[in-house]
Amino acid sequence: MKVRDIMTTDPISVRGDTTLKEAARIMVRHKVSGLPVIDEAGRLVGIITEGDFLRREATRDQTYRISLLDALFGEGDPALPVAEHVAQVMTTDVFTIEGNASLGEAARLMAGHSIKRLPVIGPDEMLEGIISRADIVNAFTKPDDVIEDEVREDIVRRLLFLDPDTVQVAVADGVVRLGGELEHRSEVHLLEELTRRIEGVVRVDSDLTYRIDDRKIPGTSPI
Repeated sequence: MKVRDIMTTDPISVRGDTTLKEAARIMVRHKVSGLPVIDEAGRLVGIITEGDFLRREATRDQTYRISLLDALFGEGDPALPVAEHVAQVMTTDVFTIEGNASLGEAARLMAGHSIKRLPVIGPDEMLEGIISRADIVNAFTKPDDVIEDEVREDIVRRLLFLDPDTVQVAVADGVVRLGGELEHRSEVHLLEELTRRIEGVVRVDSDLTYRIDDRKIPGTSPI
């Protein structure tokens, strides 16, 4: 399963000149804890999160006290300007991922850097979507019987136009085991690949075979 299979497409985003108050309203309204920031062309330029708001509030009174002391003794710079727009507080050094990356790569990146979401980018840094920790967790909570039904009905019957009785499908804890003999190697490959892309599938173990000149040929190795 790839990032693009479960990412949120057309994610809610803001621009650098969006006011902080408006960004906060958007986050509350849509119940999200972070927003990608894009430029006029749709390229990712940063991200603003709840953490950015918290850090701003945590330093508000400290900044005031330091500036007041500087003013009293006639030293230091004038009071720091109050941030009003997203570009003034957003994180610009953003961890991103591409749509063809695996969920494992996304999970390792999030865990390794203690982040909750990853913007998904395409060519020229264009924002294509966003994937969160919750998306990854939800992808692995689909019941085994639902996965089995999707393999048999959606893939075997409707997409590949095969008789479901010719394929053995067993699912346990998200691991799908496929068995049976198909006519063509391409059918074996497609069945394995499409099964792997189903949300909730952890791994595909394949015992599928096909025949060439009356010889039974194993399909591919386990995915």
